[in-house]
Amino acid sequence: MLETPDETDRLQRLLDDSHGRATEHLRGIIADDRTLAARHIVGLLTGMKVISVATVTARGEPRISAMDGHFLHGTWTFGTSRTAAKARHLAARPAVSVAHVDGEALAVFSHGRVVELVGDALAAADEHWTSHYGSSPLTWGDVVMWRLDPSWMVGYAGHRDELLAERGVPG
Repeated sequence: MLETPDETDRLQRLLDDSHGRATEHLRGIIADDRTLAARHIVGLLTGMKVISVATVTARGEPRISAMDGHFLHGTWTFGTSRTAAKARHLAARPAVSVAHVDGEALAVFSHGRVVELVGDALAAADEHWTSHYGSSPLTWGDVVMWRLDPSWMVGYAGHRDELLAERGVPG
């Protein structure tokens, strides 16, 4: 959990705003007893999580792929080879949807735009990723790393209180 209090507060405002703008259908599924607060999300999304990243081709066709995601400072970071199709999609069309779904127990859905990590932001993400993988992703080839700048995000837990207790995250 690397989030500062300000980052956690900003994430909570985004979650509240997103839930408030959600459709009646979605709010019926992610009701109050199933909604994850920012403190829950940052506690649950530690380490590497498999995320689904949706991009769009030049012809407007959707593409989705699984990637390693790390939730850092209140948002997702992820990366891949610059030669990957998704890297070309994101460079040309940075709008993206990102989801982490852990069975029926937990889900975090988000939409926004990617920002390529450079300079200090890249160094900080690389330090975290290197500690996880044991080597820097930047040594694995021509790697590009992004941060999601989310405009919408919701968190869901089918049985929130049980999930938090099971995973040792304060309610």
